Amino acid sequence: MEDEKSFSDICGGRLALRCRYYSPYCREFGLSSARLSLCSLTAVTCAVWLAAYGLFTLCENSMVLSATIFITILGLLGYLHFVKIDQETLLIIDSLGIQMTSSYASGKESTTFIEMDKVKDIIINEAIYMQKVIYYLCILLKEPGKPHEISRVVPVFQVSTVLSLLL
Repeated sequence: MEDEKSFSDICGGRLALRCRYYSPYCREFGLSSARLSLCSLTAVTCAVWLAAYGLFTLCENSMVLSATIFITILGLLGYLHFVKIDQETLLIIDSLGIQMTSSYASGKESTTFIEMDKVKDIIINEAIYMQKVIYYLCILLKEPGKPHEISRVVPVFQVSTVLSLLL
């Protein structure tokens, strides 16, 4: 059984939540964000390169243009490989654990597995961003030697929040 709903993130971008139920003990939740817009990417690149060309006309040094092109390409590759998350999935198997997978725009995938006996609780946490209170899902992990203490707080579905700015 599959269910899909649309939402918007705190910046107004479109998010799609997909829920799949494989069995009563196994569920998968996937959150997809909008793909990188070629129009906005082109606009930003043109603005940076026009500013570099203006600087080139003032100082007449070709290294300005070469450095700008090089830095722009490196910045774009870094953004696509480390920052822009296209899809996140959360696979929950009741007796086994929780698997979180993030798919980046460059094609890189990052997978984390948390055993169920390490999970203390799953909560909805809140944070203040600008003038808004945002809510996001977190997993509380137990301290191995002390079961009543929390060792870590793991945020889930980072694409829907601005956790990269808050953490």
